[in-house]
Amino acid sequence: YLMSDYHLLIYPAGQIEEAIATGIGTGLYSVESFEPGVRFVGKRVDSHYKDGNFGWFDELEFIAVNDATARMNALMTGQVDTINRIDFKTEALLKANPMLRIQELTGNQHFTFPMLTDVAPFDNVNVRKALKYGVNRQEMVDKILQGHGRIGNDTPIGPANQYFAGDMEQLSYDPDKAKFHLKEAGLDSLDIDLSASSAAFAGAIDAAQLYQASAKTCGININVVQEPADGYWSNVWLKKPFSAAYWSGRATEDWMFSNAFEAGVPWNDSQWGAEDSERFQSLLIEARAELDSAKRREMYTEMQMILRDEGGVIIPMFANWVQALNNKVATPEVVGNLWQMDNARMAERWWMA
Repeated sequence: YLMSDYHLLIYPAGQIEEAIATGIGTGLYSVESFEPGVRFVGKRVDSHYKDGNFGWFDELEFIAVNDATARMNALMTGQVDTINRIDFKTEALLKANPMLRIQELTGNQHFTFPMLTDVAPFDNVNVRKALKYGVNRQEMVDKILQGHGRIGNDTPIGPANQYFAGDMEQLSYDPDKAKFHLKEAGLDSLDIDLSASSAAFAGAIDAAQLYQASAKTCGININVVQEPADGYWSNVWLKKPFSAAYWSGRATEDWMFSNAFEAGVPWNDSQWGAEDSERFQSLLIEARAELDSAKRREMYTEMQMILRDEGGVIIPMFANWVQALNNKVATPEVVGNLWQMDNARMAERWWMA
């Protein structure tokens, strides 16, 4: 699983920076032009070792279009052949177009609100619990995902994982419990900022505003800060104390936990560490070496329960992968669901019908 991760690339030894800058690689397409965050153009490599099995396009162009409306319009008007992350508000327009079709897959993608647990007031577990009870998860699934997903339980392990604790008691919207935990934290009310942007996920600003409305009843006053999409992952995520984000999920429990919740790792967007739960960190190490599947399930279930009860990431919903294509683009019958766009392998696997 780890060796198949699309983040892992082969570079010439000692030339990683040069390879990234100039497009030296082993892929099916050589770099014609590349503007980070804007546009990529690649041409098919002659005599590649995957000839006859993968790589059916002569040329590819990837365009970054963070605005959901612009992305949908680009597909509707034929400017692009396929898009990821469709806008559910205008899904009906896509379905009405006979030249287009939608692919929907259940995976482990989840939309989140991480809080930095080393920054007040999020360093108080009762504040975190109050925020967990202050979000109406079903409302978000209904209104943001338009039903294309399911409610989350503040754990990143999803329905496509082997040890998904689907029978774990579900956190639900409960203003009384939220107020109780605020009092346990010594507070009558709470005033916080929540940064959000369309770059985090489609509908993130609307989701933040829904959260604002539901939390108000709990004595939690959320000021929604609308951040620009450009530079969001550099300037807001991992830097602002409370923000919107998303994760694709991972194929294994250890991979997901190690990416986002192991103490000290770069993408731990809640700064969760041993001071928050020494038990969680020790279980993470032990479960890696446990060969008994039943015992490993017990460990991963306990870890999911710890995150649900004490963690610093609110995960209100798991979102299906929903992407759209022009009918002139063909795909395999079975499309990958670990990542968007056929496990990010559309350049290799898809072809012109």
